[in-house]
Amino acid sequence: MTPQDFIRKWKPVALTERATAHEHFIDLCRLFDHPTPVEDDPVGDHFTFERGAPKTGGGEGWADVWKKGSFAWEYKKKKRDLGKALEQLTRYAAALENPPLHVACDTHIFRIETRWTNEVPAIYEFELEELADPTNFARLRAVFHNPDELRSHRTRAKLTKEAADKFQAISDQLQHRNSDREAVAHFVNQLVFCFFADSVKLLPNGLWKKLLQAAERKPGQAKAFLTRLFDDMAKGGDFDLENILEFNGGLFDGRPPLALEQTEISLMFAAPASTGA
Repeated sequence: MTPQDFIRKWKPVALTERATAHEHFIDLCRLFDHPTPVEDDPVGDHFTFERGAPKTGGGEGWADVWKKGSFAWEYKKKKRDLGKALEQLTRYAAALENPPLHVACDTHIFRIETRWTNEVPAIYEFELEELADPTNFARLRAVFHNPDELRSHRTRAKLTKEAADKFQAISDQLQHRNSDREAVAHFVNQLVFCFFADSVKLLPNGLWKKLLQAAERKPGQAKAFLTRLFDDMAKGGDFDLENILEFNGGLFDGRPPLALEQTEISLMFAAPASTGA
């Protein structure tokens, strides 16, 4: 089976999870020249469909596919929430001997998350029609044959230092243009908090990333974009039709943001990648 054959077969499919999961996975085994679970492990010790797994916190569940030391895989019906599928796998992980890869799929979208201990997770996602892209094909092949290829090789200590270095560079550049050091420190703290709020979904629907993208396109308007957002964060609002919570505590106290130049916006744009967001 070629990637084009696989895409052609599965593109029109809109059946239930139960009706598609096994055949879809077996086709992937054929695509990547890997034995199916039954071929590789007739007794289900290390590679099997429907692996029973007690959930952390109580209850019983089933991982749709499990390969010891490699991955746990959860299927969902097309257009269902893959985030919830990955949450399920997290609750099964201990019972599945903590596989380093968690994969969620609705037959049209593939999402792969790495879960090595003491390593910053990496997330890879692509759609069915993008499977033939060499990078996507290689990543999905690695799930079956060599999970280590997908490691981020970034520790949390390194992540923290990289993020701190970026914000220090932003602070240094702002201080060259602004004599009020306290105002610079306050503004940088606001930016750091926005990254945090984005990572824990307190800012909704990727709003922070969209704002950074707009600022990168139009750096002269970055201050105006941030002014509007910070005003809404101070008292609650409706920034670009997105509901913004009120963030009390004095961080958003009405002081205007500082102007940003292109190099500082570029450093900010790099920060989400370095924090795993």
